[in-house]
Amino acid sequence: MPTWKVELIQEAHADFKRLDGHVKKLVLKQLVKLEQNPQYGDPLGNKAGINLEGYSKLYADKKRIRIIYEVMDDIIKIIAIDKREDMEVYRIALKRILSLK
Repeated sequence: MPTWKVELIQEAHADFKRLDGHVKKLVLKQLVKLEQNPQYGDPLGNKAGINLEGYSKLYADKKRIRIIYEVMDDIIKIIAIDKREDMEVYRIALKRILSLK
């Protein structure tokens, strides 16, 4: 079975470091699942003026945490890891995506 490589952009790495220990473990479990199957998450679209088409989301911690990522060949690039509150994680992800381009 092929495996993909998960990479966190610098800001996503900082997001991960801010999480509580228990939540970090739950996020890591999800990242391991992504390495086995990048289609594990749900595709994102254009909602509330936040266009994340081509990106996906994965839940952790009983859907309290969102992991926003992009699959590029055999690399899964993690863009943001945060709570969904008021769609903020999606706004943060879009801002980071635009700054990467």
